[in-house]
Amino acid sequence: MSAGPGSASGSTAGALRHVLSHLATPLLMCIGMGLAYLGAFHAPEPHDLRVDVVGSGASAQVLAQTLQDKGDGALSVRTVADRDMAVNHLRTQQSFGAYVPGGSPELMVAGASSDTSATVVQKIFTEVAAGQGAPLQVTDVAPTADGDPTGQGIFFLLVAVSIGSYASVAVIGGAGAALALRIRAVLAIGTSFVVSLIGAAFAGPVFGLVDQGLGGLWAMAWLYSAGILLIGVGLHTFLKRWTTFGVMLLFVMLNFTSSGGIFRPELQPGFFGSLHSFWNGAGFVEGVRSHVYFGGHALGGHLLVLVLWFAAGLVLVGVAGAAEARRRREAAEKVREVEKAREAAEQGHGAVGSARGAVEPVPGAAAVRASAGAEEEMEEAVGV
Repeated sequence: MSAGPGSASGSTAGALRHVLSHLATPLLMCIGMGLAYLGAFHAPEPHDLRVDVVGSGASAQVLAQTLQDKGDGALSVRTVADRDMAVNHLRTQQSFGAYVPGGSPELMVAGASSDTSATVVQKIFTEVAAGQGAPLQVTDVAPTADGDPTGQGIFFLLVAVSIGSYASVAVIGGAGAALALRIRAVLAIGTSFVVSLIGAAFAGPVFGLVDQGLGGLWAMAWLYSAGILLIGVGLHTFLKRWTTFGVMLLFVMLNFTSSGGIFRPELQPGFFGSLHSFWNGAGFVEGVRSHVYFGGHALGGHLLVLVLWFAAGLVLVGVAGAAEARRRREAAEKVREVEKAREAAEQGHGAVGSARGAVEPVPGAAAVRASAGAEEEMEEAVGV
């Protein structure tokens, strides 16, 4: 018997509803990416950007106070006694520019800390030097590697490692859904190892983003990638098809924008600046900068951020494992209920078959209905 027009219409409507429900994910990603990227990057401006004026005399004090007042919150200007102290502040990322006034004014920056921050500082002090009628000499006391002249290669390395990590979550969670969680967790760890090796190859022999410390960079890339993969695998147990949006929110929208790879927090709105202190992307970017360019200054804090995200992934996998075990127990209980219902139905049919022919008694029908209902509940419990 062929299906009627009403049946075809109902099938089309159901398929349309299914497609529309799945379109919610890319539309939310579009909104989220627009809010995150434009909110973080569309109008960068300094706030409390730390700079030093070198000198202990009255003229240095006046210049520092003038810049502070004129900046109206954009700068945090301090005076330091000598050039060596100013260089130390730059190499420990306590400041982002140091101005040495005089007949031949000099501006010292640390390009490896942030190219965009150095550019902002240079623009400010070029105007200061021009007001004094002298050209400005710029000295970079912490330059980047030749293969990364803007210092933003580390950020794009972050992007590559992140995509390799969160995209693998969809594969492990989807194609590997039938595997035990412990096997999926092992796959996550193994995948993070491969992703980190690819990242290290990009940073070293392929593009020369760094000229030293490649082993430490690889270790941080593995820790960063493993944290993403473990968190994603754990989330998949609970979010299912929403996992893609969840990992995009965590590791793209909030992560890339707060990493400091393009603009440091001193040039961003407060929300993204606050995330910079504890988000995993910032831990990776700042950790690599510290390790490669700043002699390991504050490296421990950045490593702690990565370790905590990795630990969060382990905890989430553990919680997901407990949830999946509970679901298996519930599913097994439903199976036992189905088997009991079937046995009751068969016994009911057998008892009345010889006496009443093919007429099914009410108790047998009830048992069959109970069996069907139990099967439906079991399917829901296991996510069919």
